[in-house]
Amino acid sequence: MFRLSLVALVFACCLLRLAASGSDPVPNGDSAKAADLPRQIQELAIVNDKSPVAYWGTDPEKYTGWKSHSNRLIPVYTFGTKGGKPGVDLNSWFGEASPYRSEAKVQALYGYLPVRTVNPDADWMDQTNIYDLQKAAADSGKKYIFLVVFDGMDWQTTQAAAIWNQKKVSYTEGRGDGTHFQSYNADGTTQFGFMVTSAHNEGTDVDVNLQAVKNPGGTIRGGYDASLAGPTPWSVPADPGYLIAKPANGNPRHDYTDSSSSASSMTAGLKTFNGGVNVDATGQPVSTIAHYLQEKGWRVGAVSSVPISHATPAAAYAQNVSRDDYQDLTRDMLGLPSVVHPQQALPGLDLLVGGGFGNEGDPRKGGESQGDNYIQGNIYLADKDLQASDVKNGGRYVTAVRTVGQDGTDLLKTAAAQAISRQQRLLGFFGVGKYAGHLPFETADGRYDPVPGVNKKPEEYSEQDLLENPTLAEMTSVSVEFLASEKKPFWLMVEAGDVDWANHDDNIDNSIGAVNSGDRAVKAITEWVEANSNWDESLLIVTADHGHMLNLVKPEMLIQGAIAAE
Repeated sequence: MFRLSLVALVFACCLLRLAASGSDPVPNGDSAKAADLPRQIQELAIVNDKSPVAYWGTDPEKYTGWKSHSNRLIPVYTFGTKGGKPGVDLNSWFGEASPYRSEAKVQALYGYLPVRTVNPDADWMDQTNIYDLQKAAADSGKKYIFLVVFDGMDWQTTQAAAIWNQKKVSYTEGRGDGTHFQSYNADGTTQFGFMVTSAHNEGTDVDVNLQAVKNPGGTIRGGYDASLAGPTPWSVPADPGYLIAKPANGNPRHDYTDSSSSASSMTAGLKTFNGGVNVDATGQPVSTIAHYLQEKGWRVGAVSSVPISHATPAAAYAQNVSRDDYQDLTRDMLGLPSVVHPQQALPGLDLLVGGGFGNEGDPRKGGESQGDNYIQGNIYLADKDLQASDVKNGGRYVTAVRTVGQDGTDLLKTAAAQAISRQQRLLGFFGVGKYAGHLPFETADGRYDPVPGVNKKPEEYSEQDLLENPTLAEMTSVSVEFLASEKKPFWLMVEAGDVDWANHDDNIDNSIGAVNSGDRAVKAITEWVEANSNWDESLLIVTADHGHMLNLVKPEMLIQGAIAAE
């Protein structure tokens, strides 16, 4: 006999009312919130800390059981690769070509041999192969390379969004459909795989001022044990605790990555410690794919929905032993002297567009994590550095900075047009300062009205916040047109960073909205390729830097009117 728990009963009553009303899945007007199931699921889950639909972590009885990353395998979607030259076709790194089938290759990846990580049946590639793929594509003659990183988006997060988008559970394994990046064919050149994201190590201590590593090797080493975690991203793990470095007794402990280590793997092609940005395990700077291509005459850029020098966009170009040294990371990205490059600055990106605006540091703290050269004010982009970068002051960037009363998209487009006409660089700086400078969070209903997550404090945006900030898709579209304007090859990283923020907040409503927001940025890229290029000369990689721990217990309950008994 089926029995409904109190939580399921309350939820079922809500769904029955919805089914009786016959409401449209995404209605307009006052009925919108009533028909928004992800919102209802999230609200009930936070009130009860339990949900019949899903949970985060390893305890099904606790909805908010885990608020950080995991060691799950991460999906990789490629476009412009199938049938390509060696190194370009995804099968150069996936399946039988997996580096995890070879003891020598695993040893080379980590600099040591992680326990129970070599696997003769491994299909999974490694994050460093994303770098290998980009380099091979450029060397083979590709002219346009796009790396889109959905920060924190694992297979389960994507499935939740796909179910909501389609109002059906259309797949339970594999690539799936329900988003543009899952369904888009790219003239038959798309492929699908998945990869290991484990870092070199966790627990490395650094000195920001000296740019030195105090304890090479840290405290927890990386690796991937498929017998515990599963051989696919959709596998049910034999030991869920293993994925969050809390294995059952007797099982090995491997670290799970942070964004800086994982992004560095994809842009610089090496394993490094959690917290490091484009440095090796000893703290020595290493070049990225953007540096390599820039030296060959390519234009390079980075776009993000979160602050411009957060870990993932910073890894496009900057070098530092600490991901928290935000101002120095931004200096590297803008070609200004930094703690790592005090005399001879890096050349700088041709384009940098993202968040961070309005996030002023606490004057009582003085930015200890940023070292002695920290300048009080905006923690990501010091006003002095902004002024030095601006063409109005002799710098190299036309700047578009969030401005009271001005439409953010129009502001960015105007700046881009000016930069194109004068053959100058472009810097866009936007965000909501009181929320750490990220762009407004989109929710599953396509609006910007978050409900509480694990911290119980939902964000609220003003009309000005929405007007004065472009969306990630708009940023991406402007950025692609800008980079393409000089008729040169170009490389662009785009980060949908709000997926990670939503998943840290154990917020399924924000998470679905963030996936869809990023998906529109992907579509902006594919539309540009179709109109201006082709998949013989273009490469698009859509992936994530790591996963979280969303578990969908009854995915069908994300569909309007579906009721499942416990």
